[in-house]
Amino acid sequence: MRGTMTESGFGAVLLAGGLLVGGLLGGCANPAADQAMVAQNALIGMPKQTLLSCAGVPERQAAAGDREFFTYRSNRLISYPSWGGYGGYWGYPYGGWGGYGSDVTSVDCEATFTLHNGVVERIVYGGSSSGGSRLGQCYAIVQNCLAQVPSQSPQPAMAPAR
Repeated sequence: MRGTMTESGFGAVLLAGGLLVGGLLGGCANPAADQAMVAQNALIGMPKQTLLSCAGVPERQAAAGDREFFTYRSNRLISYPSWGGYGGYWGYPYGGWGGYGSDVTSVDCEATFTLHNGVVERIVYGGSSSGGSRLGQCYAIVQNCLAQVPSQSPQPAMAPAR
């Protein structure tokens, strides 16, 4: 029958659509957010002195029992141009003020390091932002400390082919 799609043709369309969506989502990857997540494991065991030298003096610190808590904060403002309305003032009765404006967004991260016996035991991220934008901002806190961690050698399955 002419104009109908076979089962295999429909499957090909679904596959192509899935690849397109996957490619578009992959373009939204945030390497800084990925590195912030890596830091949550890579910095475990870091001595207090090293943490202070690479992350600086914490904004807040507290102690409870045999644990210390160091909290660091990082934030930034992002401004995007936006369309604000009619594009200008034409006078009564034709319109009002419009034109261009800007949207301003705040992205923040609060990283709390838990130390036990003078070494990092845990890192927890928080803040009012959410998702990858917050994690990307958290990278600003841990970036210098990640440079202090010896690089890991590739796993046998990930070794380059010869």
